Amino acid sequence: MVAILSFSTQAKPLSYYFAEDVEFDPSIPTPEQVLGYQVGEWHVRHDQLVRYMEILAQKSDRINFEVIGRTHEQRPLVMLTITAANKLKNIEQIRQAHLARLTPSNTQSSEQPGVVWMGYSVHGNESSGSNSALLVAYYLAAAQGNEINELLNNTVILLDPSLNPDGLARFANWANSNRGMNLSSDPVTREHVESWPSSRTNHYWFDLNRDWLLLQHPESRARIAKFHQWKPNILTDFHEMGPNSSYFFQPGIPSRKHPITPDENVSLTKAIANYHAKTLDENNALYFTEESFDDFYYGKGSTYPDSNSSIKCNHYAATSISDC
Repeated sequence: MVAILSFSTQAKPLSYYFAEDVEFDPSIPTPEQVLGYQVGEWHVRHDQLVRYMEILAQKSDRINFEVIGRTHEQRPLVMLTITAANKLKNIEQIRQAHLARLTPSNTQSSEQPGVVWMGYSVHGNESSGSNSALLVAYYLAAAQGNEINELLNNTVILLDPSLNPDGLARFANWANSNRGMNLSSDPVTREHVESWPSSRTNHYWFDLNRDWLLLQHPESRARIAKFHQWKPNILTDFHEMGPNSSYFFQPGIPSRKHPITPDENVSLTKAIANYHAKTLDENNALYFTEESFDDFYYGKGSTYPDSNSSIKCNHYAATSISDC
């Protein structure tokens, strides 16, 4: 599966995002069937995003839906637990076995599912992450065949479709309410120029991507409590860089690694980066790595996992849904 939002003036059909040979369970509703429009045509509101995730959990035996907290504005912080149906029935035993496997004295078999955390749009106006989460969740719920079966049999996916619901809601309202009948890519068009203080931050204008360690806000406290409940092997953190930049993924600048982060962590991050590079090469997409971003401050999503035995995979998408 490839979910890269494009620069087109029109939203792409669902088939654009997936390989041609992927088949889907027709009983699982598509994003369009619930939202009333194609992903990318409008900015998804947080309430719409939550509702779609609820429906997927109701329709698919691969998904558990959970509210893990509330924002300052009382929006639900939701978490989807996604894996093969037979494993989902025993998810607590799988969680405990996963935690036991991480202990130094572990003697259990390593043939346990890997745990992958997928978090989207910690910055509210980097909304392509949360919009992409619609597509990812649909694929995981509805795709059929050997490839998805192997993925779900070997993985527990913890999917957080919106790390910053208050910011995302503020941005969707701004962009949607200022959109004209004729779309404009002019960067000074009102749709593309938010008023201060913008929607990057949460209700109190705090950058939640600096709060992973400080835990001053309910969004962060709920997220980190769930993180330590599972201690995922891999954490992905999806950002957005705008239409005039290429795609970035970790690792960051080598000289800006925190000294207590193991070198093996960087090596494993690079191994995953090679997979991203191959996929982007196949789609003729520009990218860079080991530049511009550091891995020093442990209060960011790009570094907090490093201090907790997880491998992080930060993604900064080059395209912006607000420019579609």
